[in-house]
Amino acid sequence: MRPRVTPRFAATRGFVVVLAATSVSLVACGDSTSVNPAIPAAEAAMAAGDITCIDGKIQAAGASAQANAITEWVNVYQTACPQSTIDYQPVGSGAGVEAFLSAQTSFGGTDKPVVEEDLAAATDRCGGNPALNIPLVGGAIAVAYHLEGIEELTLDPATIAGIFSSDITRWNDPAIVALNSTVVLPDAAIAQFHRSDSSGTTANFSDYLESTAPNAWDYDTGKEWTAPGGQGAKGSDQVIASVAQTPNSIGYVELSYILDAINAKPVSIDQGAGPVLPTAENASVTLASSPTLNEDGNIILDIDYTTQVTGAYPISIVTYEIVCSAGLDARKNPELVAAFLAFAASDSGQKLLGDIGYVPLSGDLLTGVRQSVDTVLAGAVR
Repeated sequence: MRPRVTPRFAATRGFVVVLAATSVSLVACGDSTSVNPAIPAAEAAMAAGDITCIDGKIQAAGASAQANAITEWVNVYQTACPQSTIDYQPVGSGAGVEAFLSAQTSFGGTDKPVVEEDLAAATDRCGGNPALNIPLVGGAIAVAYHLEGIEELTLDPATIAGIFSSDITRWNDPAIVALNSTVVLPDAAIAQFHRSDSSGTTANFSDYLESTAPNAWDYDTGKEWTAPGGQGAKGSDQVIASVAQTPNSIGYVELSYILDAINAKPVSIDQGAGPVLPTAENASVTLASSPTLNEDGNIILDIDYTTQVTGAYPISIVTYEIVCSAGLDARKNPELVAAFLAFAASDSGQKLLGDIGYVPLSGDLLTGVRQSVDTVLAGAVR
């Protein structure tokens, strides 16, 4: 790799350095401009040896579920390395994989691993070198609702499937009432929102419904929404905005999108061991018990959506980066791809996830991820 670039954190007398995501500027100390909040994390990561700066630019695209995590990593990495630009577009898993396969991007992000024909096409894109699924972000899919005056709501798999298949259409349906005896549910129509774009979040959510409520969910699983009714919204950001703005509504989003949402609240899911809220801690219980398949650095988790482990949130996920182990065109800056992934998989990178609603990876899974990233690092400098 090229030599590390010295980051520019230090202040000269009378000025502080303000590092934006894409630019560096000097601002007088008395000015109202605030110091970039990513500086402490960038300084800590550099001090720990978790960031190696590589100049240049890369473009990536994919899952909106990991967009907030990628944004956090990008802000810290670019603060430490102002000559680097990482442009990640949260276009959805389907479009992100297609962009990678067509060599438009340096890596792709997806909620579901790339397998079979798409994995073969990815290997072709990598010049015959293996393409790898590398899980980097742990998280959960939250079912978000907007009901005035109702602070807690519990649903089970059958009621969730009934709502999203449009078989349950009113909030005071007996199936919902039976699970929420301590609240008065309105006699109001349910406004249901789902993803309109090709989405790994949709694929995981529909997989969950098929696994846990097969008698209530009889629709295709995959990145395209196929159940009748409801309203489509593009990306997790638009789904949560739609729920937040629409009384008596419900939708599904990656957990980090609901943390600061106004009006939208998370549903607790009861699969027989009591209601469980979607939190990073509860999702980590599910991920920790999920079997992992690691074939020469290509890592895929098999998440048990039917779990009844106490405190385990069932709709837990990981998002994957689809990358070339070697053979990425030099114009796509494979060295910067490898350096950015190495930071994301480092202790400093994973530590950032817990503060924004994601689940840091740990244990044997994280060890395997770092070994996969080492393969990408080696391939980048061939």
